Amino acid sequence: MPDKFEDPEEENRKYWESVVETHFASNFYEVDAWINGGMKARPWEADVIGRLDNKDAVHLQCHFGKDTLSLLSLGAASVTGIDYSESAIQKARELAVITELSDRSAFELCAVKDVPNLMTPKRFDFAYVSLGAICWIPAISTWAKAIDYLLKDTATLFVHEVHPLAQILNRGNGGWSLDGEYFESEVAMIDESDGSYTENSENLRGYRTHIWNHSIGEVVTSLSNFGFSISRLDEHSWTSFQQFPEMIKTGTERYVLPSDWLQLPLSFTILASRG
Repeated sequence: MPDKFEDPEEENRKYWESVVETHFASNFYEVDAWINGGMKARPWEADVIGRLDNKDAVHLQCHFGKDTLSLLSLGAASVTGIDYSESAIQKARELAVITELSDRSAFELCAVKDVPNLMTPKRFDFAYVSLGAICWIPAISTWAKAIDYLLKDTATLFVHEVHPLAQILNRGNGGWSLDGEYFESEVAMIDESDGSYTENSENLRGYRTHIWNHSIGEVVTSLSNFGFSISRLDEHSWTSFQQFPEMIKTGTERYVLPSDWLQLPLSFTILASRG
């Protein structure tokens, strides 16, 4: 087990280092099917984002790069993924080679908080943030500052995230209860359960993770502080993973609550732009 006084963000980074190979090989991520299917973006995301022709795109917290490389199918001139896990960045570079997309992609070892120190400013036209990312960042202002730093004065941002209400939902005795902080707090919510969200991850034991919730209002305000206007904010009654065992899979990366349960928001999408 990690030392109880270890830095929370460092504990999180070690967890993400540990899951890369398991995630890459999992049925959850379906890497082989994605490659054989043309390495395309998710159809519903493509509909929201639209074409990225001649644009340079950046993916914050890219993990092993599958979603990053998918943006090329929307016409992006180049894609860059950043992540603080060295193992994830190495695997992303390997995936780029396997898919013969290295000439239009780059993967950089960089934590979101270090973006202003390590990355080139005002370089990208489009930023992508995928499910399960911002909860690993203590202050949403740090995230928004990184996006502002990376993007040109005229740019677009797409976010699909776990809903902050879903982050604190518990199910028991036939009803809902809440456990944790809905609004941003300096005190993290701690998870000491074994495994990850993919199958065959039970052997990943002994990792304590720390997450911080950020309300919808806090996310939107953090972006507006840097000149972004929200053109789309959707709350979804579905999510991409089986948060509760009783959830029903209705399609690829699409899980819903049973119809006789009270329906609550499980994820949300933001499309924002400036300039």
